[in-house]
Order: sequence, then structure tokens, then C-alpha cells
Amino acid sequence: MSGHSKWSQIKRQKGVADARRGQLFTKFTREIIVAVKQGGANQEANLQLRLAIQRARDGNMPLENIERAINRASGGGEASELASVTLEGYGPNGVAVLVEALTDNRKRAIQEVRRLFTRQNSSLGESGCVSWLFESKGVIMVESDGSDAEEVALQAIDAGAEDVKTERGYLEIHTQPQDMEKVKEAISEGQHVVSAEICLVPKTTMLLGEKEAIQTLAFLDQLEELDDVQRVSSNIDFSDATLEKLRAQR
Repeated sequence: MSGHSKWSQIKRQKGVADARRGQLFTKFTREIIVAVKQGGANQEANLQLRLAIQRARDGNMPLENIERAINRASGGGEASELASVTLEGYGPNGVAVLVEALTDNRKRAIQEVRRLFTRQNSSLGESGCVSWLFESKGVIMVESDGSDAEEVALQAIDAGAEDVKTERGYLEIHTQPQDMEKVKEAISEGQHVVSAEICLVPKTTMLLGEKEAIQTLAFLDQLEELDDVQRVSSNIDFSDATLEKLRAQR
């Protein structure tokens, strides 16, 4: 399992406190609003909107909140005030970090992200300094006890998946972005799909020891907790032994 997915599993196990859940719902709402503004409210014709809604549903956002966000966007207003900002640089221990934000105050978003980098004796770089290390992929996480792993992997590959990684308790399926929904539909029957989203996946990863991984993951969590930040991508990786220790601490 990639470092990205290990980090995601830790966060899912940790759970979301009520205060944090409210912040997440705000982020989901912004993503839905921007998707509607850019591509319209018709889900069938708007892939970005379908993906935003799926992320919201994966995050347990109530259907009425999702519908309210779509209606707000259809009426104009807030969406025109939101700007997309992408920031990149090298974080603790030399890990490449790419931050995607949606904000109504570009200056504030940049200042808050830069402040966290500075605290870690790290710094933001010029546009493109780390983005070349990442590529856009569909990433589907499927629960598996191992007995059906080969069958699910074959179904995914037949449907267009590029790669399937088998890990303890999970399958991680990579696709081209445009093929993700098709692959997900092909394997959904009888399978528990934990998540399916378009991610920036690192082409190569940086393996960190336990101490360095804990420090870097704390920094990535702090970035994600900023109100304006939608997603954080990095090329961090760490051992399964470190993963188990991190899980035990949550």
C-alpha cells in the first residue's frame, strides 16, 4: 500500500470529531459549489460534481447538505468568490508536498500554509517545483479478507484498472482518472468500496523511519486542518511496522 493510502487508513481509523466534521462538511460544500459553477448541476454531465458528491458521501455528509450545496451553487453567489490555489514545496525530512486550496482570500491561504512550512524549517517553492513528481490517478480502496483478492483484481483489470496492490485487509486499485467510475462499478457488487477518488499519486516515494514519519505526518495533518485547504499530497512512505505503531497511537 502506498504512503498516501497508509496515511488515509490512519485518518479513517482515527475518526472525525464533531468540530472537525463540521470543517470537513464546509470543505465538501465548497468543492460541490465550485464543481456546479464550472460544469453545471447535472451530475450525469459533470464528472467533477459526481466526484465531489462521492467524496462528501464517503465523509458521511448528509444528503440534505449535499443538495443544499448544489442549490446554493445553482443560484450563484459564493462560487464566484472562491479561487483555486495550488502551493508546493518540500516539507520536513525533504518530503515533497503539494497543497490544493479553495479560498475566498488567496493572501490568507498562502500565509497560513507558509506559516506551517516555516515552523518546520521548510519552505514553499516556485510553481512546478514538486508537481512533476505526481500524476493524477483514480484510487479505489476495497476491503478484502484476502480470499477474494485475486478475483477482485481480475475484475478491476478487465474493467480497465492499471494496477492492483494487495495488502492486509485491503486492495488498492489504480486507474486512469476517466476510468475510475467504470472500474468502481465493475467491482462494487458484493464488495465494500471504502473510497474512490481522483488523487495526485507520487511517481516515486520517500521511505522515512518511524521518528521522521511521525513528524512529517503531523505536519501534513496540520496542513489539512487549515480551513482553506482541500487536499494535501505528498511522496511520503513508511514501513508497515511504523504503520502499526501509528495505528496503535490513534
